[in-house]
Amino acid sequence: MSTRPRFATRALLLQLATVTLVVALCTGVYLLLTVQQLRAEAESTALGIARTLAEDPQVRAEVTRISLSDGTPDAAELRDGDLQRIASDVTSRTGALFVVLTDDNGIRLAHPTPSRIGEVVSTPYEEVLAGAEVVDWQTGTLGESARAKVPVRNDAGTPVGEVSVGFERAGVFDDLPPLLTVIGVTAAGALALAGLAFLLLRRRWERLTFGVQPEELVALVQNQTAVLDGVDDGVIAVDPRGVVRVSNAAADRLLGLHDPIGRPIEELGLATAVLEAATGARTRSRAIVGDRMLYLDSRPVVRDGHALGDVLIVRDRTDLVALTERLETVRTMTAALRVQRHEFANRMHVAAGLIDADRVREARTFLGELVERGPVVFPVVGLDLLGDPFLHSFLGAKGVEAGERGVALRIADDTQLLGTVREAEDVAAVLGNLIDNAVAAAVAGERRPRWVEVAVLDDGDALVFTVSDSGSGLGGSDPWAPPSREQDAAGDVHGHGIGLPLSTEIARRSGGDLWVIDPGGPDSGAVFAARIGGAIDRARHDEKENT
Repeated sequence: MSTRPRFATRALLLQLATVTLVVALCTGVYLLLTVQQLRAEAESTALGIARTLAEDPQVRAEVTRISLSDGTPDAAELRDGDLQRIASDVTSRTGALFVVLTDDNGIRLAHPTPSRIGEVVSTPYEEVLAGAEVVDWQTGTLGESARAKVPVRNDAGTPVGEVSVGFERAGVFDDLPPLLTVIGVTAAGALALAGLAFLLLRRRWERLTFGVQPEELVALVQNQTAVLDGVDDGVIAVDPRGVVRVSNAAADRLLGLHDPIGRPIEELGLATAVLEAATGARTRSRAIVGDRMLYLDSRPVVRDGHALGDVLIVRDRTDLVALTERLETVRTMTAALRVQRHEFANRMHVAAGLIDADRVREARTFLGELVERGPVVFPVVGLDLLGDPFLHSFLGAKGVEAGERGVALRIADDTQLLGTVREAEDVAAVLGNLIDNAVAAAVAGERRPRWVEVAVLDDGDALVFTVSDSGSGLGGSDPWAPPSREQDAAGDVHGHGIGLPLSTEIARRSGGDLWVIDPGGPDSGAVFAARIGGAIDRARHDEKENT
């Protein structure tokens, strides 16, 4: 059974419970404020009526007269008196529960119940007769009410009685039931709208996340972080709008990026090959970024028929390519040794045949020539100008390979090398790559005969060499630029692949460089030059000279 419905239901119930709690709290607060407002309005109304009545000239005069008279007021006279009439009129007009007037002894001078007139009030009156106004909820003979008590003053301002006005609790909260109904309906409507909104949000969430629930998203992010940071390959994810959404630490390091997430891929200053691969324009390519040789593999991401963008895998193959170049050098040297062995075996067979035929003098002559010329004659004109055994064998083997493709390899007359090579791997990688590119250019060119010429010089402990060919030149193209689709299909010429940038990096790493002397044209091919620092050992040559 899938856990997604359970996740979705639990999340929806949690959201609804949260909204219900918020609505309940808001309803409670609003209800409390409403009750407080109704209480305050009742108290304010009672106070206003009491003040008005206490300032009435007739009331003041009558209460003052009764308070100054000796003895207890006559209750029968008060029931039909002006004060009772005024209190009854005010009670009828205002809807108050009661309007009570007292003298300075707290004896009722007017009361809604005539039989209570002449009796002392049931609630405290001392504070009012001291000159204070009292507003409070109290319980008297007529029940609990919101009442206001105001002193009645004589002409001198001395309190001589009080006016008490009250509104019963039921009357104060008459408007509360319909208000509660409105609040309840509003709260229910809010909950219904919240439920509908959450259902719509859930559908939109599942549409945006393709059904992935929050718990699954948390696990997905954790797993993604662990995987992306646990691999050496760079990973960049670009959405359909070209905005970077994922970039792990390896990608940032290999491509020299800083905080790329959320930025358009075009604004990151990436190489053209990387940009094309990241946007899906090319599925596989290679690029030189800084001193690194990178292989790029782009794949589209599709889920449930929706295109989510492209994922670019960046693999660092610098060490692998360098090792390949060194293995190519070993292969070349192995081929040279194999040729030497084969040629030497053939000559030994000739010498043995001459001896077996008792042609000793001819055998001696043949062996003498062999000692003079060496065991193998490579098809490289001027190879004897190189006294270094490594370069002699390496260029001889390259000459054999070039000859197999119809290209003559030759050594320039101005070649002069006084020391011996001590950085054989770097020299073989750089020089071999230039020769291979030159042979390819000569084969692709239309000039005849096809040739490649190498000049070798030493400059202190640095080895300097130039490589020229009979090809058609660079034709205005950048030999360090990444290969185009046509070049990928037709093959690399003059370093439009990975060899030339890598060779440049090897040369610069030693303090040297690799550059173009002549790009060539209609009358001549291209001429490349390279300088490799620390590649020559002059000490051995000086020792030979001294001996």
